[in-house]
Amino acid sequence: MDVRFNEDQIEIARQARKFFEKECPIARVRELFEDEEGFSREIWQKMAELGWMGMHIPEAYGGLGMDFTYQTVLLEEMGRALLPGPFFSTVALAAESILEAGTDEQKEHYLPGIAGGELRGTVALIEPDGGADLGYIKMAVRVDGSNYVLNGTKLCVPDAHLANFVICTARTLDADVPIQGVTLFLVPLPADGVVITPLPVMDGTRKLSVMTFTDVRVGSDSLMGKLHDGWLPLSRALQRAQVGLAAESVGVGQRAMEIAADYAKIRVQFDQPIGGYQAIKHRCARMFEQVESARSLLYWAAWAQDHEEPHEAAIAASAAKAYCSEVAEDVCAGAVQVLGGTGFSWEHDIHLYLKRAKANEVALGDPVYHREHVALLIAG
Repeated sequence: MDVRFNEDQIEIARQARKFFEKECPIARVRELFEDEEGFSREIWQKMAELGWMGMHIPEAYGGLGMDFTYQTVLLEEMGRALLPGPFFSTVALAAESILEAGTDEQKEHYLPGIAGGELRGTVALIEPDGGADLGYIKMAVRVDGSNYVLNGTKLCVPDAHLANFVICTARTLDADVPIQGVTLFLVPLPADGVVITPLPVMDGTRKLSVMTFTDVRVGSDSLMGKLHDGWLPLSRALQRAQVGLAAESVGVGQRAMEIAADYAKIRVQFDQPIGGYQAIKHRCARMFEQVESARSLLYWAAWAQDHEEPHEAAIAASAAKAYCSEVAEDVCAGAVQVLGGTGFSWEHDIHLYLKRAKANEVALGDPVYHREHVALLIAG
C-alpha cells in the first residue's frame, strides 16, 4: 500500500487550505460558533461549486466518483480550519447512507441534490437508552396499510435544524440478535409530527438537536433497502463516517501543534524563548510524533474502505477513529499547557480546537467502544 498523496490529492489539499484561509478564517469560525444556525450559505454554495459535496458520489448521480481517500484529504483540511456547518452530516453521513442502502429512486432524487449543494441531510441514530452500538435501537414502527408510522426520540442528531431530510433508524423486528430487525427510513423535512429541539453543545461549530417523532407517517417509498436488513449497509456507511471524523481530528491536531510550536518560539521567559527549554521541546516533539502516526493510520483506514475486504476495512475504521480522536484531544490539551495562562483565555483560539477534538472523540463511538469493536473483530 502506497500512502503517499498523488498530485491531485496534493492539489485538493492546497486549494482547500487556501479556500478556508480566505472564506472561513478563525474570526468567521468564531462568528458561526455563536450563531444559532452555525452555517454560512455563501460558503456552502462556493464549496458546492468546487465539487466538494460530490467527491465520493458516482458520476451517474452528479458527483465526481473519486476514491474515498480524496474526500479524506478534504476532511482533514476542514478539521484544520474548524469548518462549521452541515458538510459532515450531509456528505459523510447522509450521502454515504444513501449510497449504501438507498433504492435507485432515492439515489436519483437525493444524490444529485447533495452533490449540487441544494439538499442537506442528516442521520438520526442515538436513542436515550443507547449509544453508538446499533443494537440499542428501539424506535417503534407501526405498519398502517402501505404506510409506516414512527414514534420515538433521537438524541444528538447533527445539523437537524438545517436538514431537508433525515435518515432515521428504527426497529421493525424483535430478534435474538439485536443488530437484526433494524430498518432505515428516509423522512423528508419538515414533516408533521417531527419536532426538532436544539441541544446545548460544547462545540458550537457543530450543532446537535433532539428529534422527537410522534405518529410520523411515511410511505413505502421512504423505506431504504429491505425491511429488517438496515444494519449491514448502515454499518458500512458509518465506518466511512468514522474515518471522516478521524480525518477531522488529524487536522485539528495538526493545527493545535502548529499553534503550540509557533508560541514556543516567540514567548520569552528568563531571557530565552520557552521552546529552548527541554520540557517544552519534548512536548512539541511528542505532538509531532502523535500527529504523524495518526495521519499514517488515518490514510490506511481511508484506503482500506475502497480496497480491502469488509472485515479488514471495519478494523481499520475503528482503529483510526479510536487513535486519531485521542491524539487530537491530547495534542490540544498539550498545546494549552504550552500556552500557559494564555491558553485558558476565551480570546485565544486553542479552546475552539480542544472543543472540536472532544466532540469528535465521543461522536460515533468513543475510543473505548472502538477498541472493544476491534478486539471483537479480530477474535472473529
